[in-house]
Amino acid sequence: MYLTDRSAPPGASPDQGRRRGSRPRVAPVVLVLGTVSLITDISSEMVTAVLPLYLVTTLGFSPLAFGTLDGVYNGVSALVQLTGGHLADRIRNHKLLAGLGYGLSALCKPLLLLVSSIGALGTVLAVDRTGKGLRTAPRDAMISLSTPPGKQGRAFGVHRAMDTTGAMLGPLAAFLILSAAADGYDAVFGVSACVAVLGVVVLVLFVPGRRTFRGSGEDGGQRVLAPEAHEAHEAHEAGTADDKPTADAKPPVRVREALALLRLPRLRALAGCAALLGLTTVSDAFVYLLLQRRAGIGEQWFTLLPLGTAVVFLLLAVPVGALADRVGRHTVFLAGHLALLTGYAFLLWAPATPALPFLVLGLHGVFYAATDGVLPAALADIVPEQLRASGLAIVGTSQALARFCCSLAFGAAWTVWGDGPALAASAVGLLCCAAVAGRVLRPTGGAR
Repeated sequence: MYLTDRSAPPGASPDQGRRRGSRPRVAPVVLVLGTVSLITDISSEMVTAVLPLYLVTTLGFSPLAFGTLDGVYNGVSALVQLTGGHLADRIRNHKLLAGLGYGLSALCKPLLLLVSSIGALGTVLAVDRTGKGLRTAPRDAMISLSTPPGKQGRAFGVHRAMDTTGAMLGPLAAFLILSAAADGYDAVFGVSACVAVLGVVVLVLFVPGRRTFRGSGEDGGQRVLAPEAHEAHEAHEAGTADDKPTADAKPPVRVREALALLRLPRLRALAGCAALLGLTTVSDAFVYLLLQRRAGIGEQWFTLLPLGTAVVFLLLAVPVGALADRVGRHTVFLAGHLALLTGYAFLLWAPATPALPFLVLGLHGVFYAATDGVLPAALADIVPEQLRASGLAIVGTSQALARFCCSLAFGAAWTVWGDGPALAASAVGLLCCAAVAGRVLRPTGGAR
């Protein structure tokens, strides 16, 4: 069921090679996980699309209060990703941890109908993001471990394209519900809860259960890891060889083995650069609020703004992922942040013409297409298979924590200085951080 490519034994018939060449370009598990993410993102993006306007306009939250909640929404998952990634590696059951995460998020959606204070909302959003933190690394590990190294960018691109289809349909559904329902926000939260449950059902029924995912090299042989990753793999094998209960069964991954990944120079560089760039990446909600004010968009159209980002992301996720496999994932990752910087410049200085929303949302979608799936794909040749979820969690956590800090800082800056100076400061910071990251991630030897 999974995309693997093993060396043909001596005397294998040419027909076998032809059959192998006709296999799908991505593993079926990638498509199933993409379907789960599509359904779940319809649910989550319905809430995300209305939340900024609901909090600021309906409940009267200040930019600082909204920035705090937005930081919680995007940052709590960072602290949980490490736990989810390590537990998935430890029990070797990525589906179980992913299912717990999806289920926890689904349980939180109906609670939004019952809360209105900043403390209660913060708690519900924190629990929802806990679910996201639990599921992200195990899900991405299943994608990575079922895909050969040279196809990682394409596989993650396919998954992110399906995920983004849900992100595109979610705001559209919220717009239609708000237009038709008398008590629009409550209706959005209720429908979102029902859709989230459907995503959990699809995961339970159609994603393979406890199973060892094995990737392989594109040449048909065993996967070739980067030198430092190979050393980590050998250290893990040596450290656990005496404890193996059988020849095939391996003991659980220990915390110290997961933390030892931080000794890998390339992983440290990738995690550090992701964090550095995340410190100046303004959250989506603030971008949409700024765009609404800058372009004079009516409140009734606000929920459609994420749709513009999602359409571009959907169209570019697979081709940009394939491009990253060819020209280098670090290069594409940095180019995505330059696209975001250009979007900031348009928000700051471009005239408020009808084309402004299309330009900003288009560049916002390019940013996500060049970063969201490319970053985990860049870990394929760095982290050994048995620690893949832990490695993904380390990098994802560094990025999410940085964005949490950015949301708090941007909300405070907006409250004190105003939206224009706050965005200008973020743009200058992003330019400086991109220059530093470009030097750190500059390819050396065979690094990608």
